[in-house]
Amino acid sequence: MPTKISSSPLKKVRLGVVGLGGMGAAHCASLLNGIVPNCELVAVSDTNPKLLELYPAQTCFLNAYECIQSKLIDAILITTPHYSHTPLGIAALQAGLHVMMEKPLSVHKADCEKLLSAHKNPRQVFSGMFNQRTDPRYQKIRSLVTSGKIGKIRRINWIITDWYRTEAYYSSGRWRATWEGEGGGILVNQAIHNLDLFQWIFGMPDNVRGFCQLGRYHEIEVEDDVTAYFDYADGTTAVFITSTGESPGTNRLEVTGDLGKIVLENNQLQLTLNTVSMTQFGKKSKNGSDRPKSKFQSIPLPNNAGEQHIGILKNFTRAILKGETLLAPAAEGINSVILGNAILMSSLQGKTITLPFASSTYTALLKKLILNSKVKKIPKPKTNL
Repeated sequence: MPTKISSSPLKKVRLGVVGLGGMGAAHCASLLNGIVPNCELVAVSDTNPKLLELYPAQTCFLNAYECIQSKLIDAILITTPHYSHTPLGIAALQAGLHVMMEKPLSVHKADCEKLLSAHKNPRQVFSGMFNQRTDPRYQKIRSLVTSGKIGKIRRINWIITDWYRTEAYYSSGRWRATWEGEGGGILVNQAIHNLDLFQWIFGMPDNVRGFCQLGRYHEIEVEDDVTAYFDYADGTTAVFITSTGESPGTNRLEVTGDLGKIVLENNQLQLTLNTVSMTQFGKKSKNGSDRPKSKFQSIPLPNNAGEQHIGILKNFTRAILKGETLLAPAAEGINSVILGNAILMSSLQGKTITLPFASSTYTALLKKLILNSKVKKIPKPKTNL
């Protein structure tokens, strides 16, 4: 469990936002509308001066590092392209700032390790923007799993193919959907949320086998269709399927345990419990086709997905001011990156990847992908490799 952070003498958090693209602008709007109590947007930074003009009441910086060193802010929210997360995060931590990092924590395991190693002061709050942890559906599933309600987990199936994106989406930024600019596709961008939830609920697997199709549905060089197989030392198995090319798509999570199963689909959470262990019943029953009796129930859910990004920002602010435990500590953000790296590496190498893997192995693979890229959408250099 994450360690509770000591409370701060601050009465209000002075926040800077670096990166004013889609997500950065959305976060700024929430802050300016006063939706996040005791958190004031005082500075913004972006390389595009036209975006800075939208914030006349804030101190504006064309250079993110000047914002970090300005002494105007107590905390920073980094919403820049993925490869910049590590150097900007390190600079902010070294400057003594509290840090909120948009997903992913970084592009690859080695950069995540560098970033996390810079977090030396336990009084500095360092959080990841894993907003789906605020969703009551996933909170309930995690509670059911960790409490042992359905017994030992045997099998997990998650199909998340409702991350549909168009060609216009991939053309909206010069850095998007390239090995050099984004460092990957759906695994590093959209489904990074689901990989985070997966490890948050079920823990990390021991082995990963991935099957990725690069540019199956779009004119891109990175993965937009993925099927992965995970297994655990205790025999648990899982299948994880995701895509940005299917519409209407599916979001269905099914978890089978020794004492029953959980199914989440179409905002309906269903729990079926066996009256006895299916394993023990199978060993003792004298009837070859008999099965344990079970009881079905539909678990009521609120008509919303929780506070999402705003909830994470509120938690981040309270962690700084009051020492509240983080819902999404940055230290856990490396796990979703490791899973995404392993899936892609497994697919490209055609073999199962055992966790943990050496950081340098994936870094070398990514360097090769960048070197052999035919896409020249962005000026060099952009990576930290």
